[in-house]
Amino acid sequence: MGKGDKKSRRGKIQRGSYGVRRPRIKKRPTTLEKISVDKKSKP
Repeated sequence: MGKGDKKSRRGKIQRGSYGVRRPRIKKRPTTLEKISVDKKSKP
């Protein structure tokens, strides 16, 4: 177990891969994207 192990978190970091042990972080929409001019309803 450790850096050489494909299934461990350290091994994923070492290899630069992702999986169940090391999921990708999804980008959250910023407040500017949420309150954009295009999405507002017109009177």
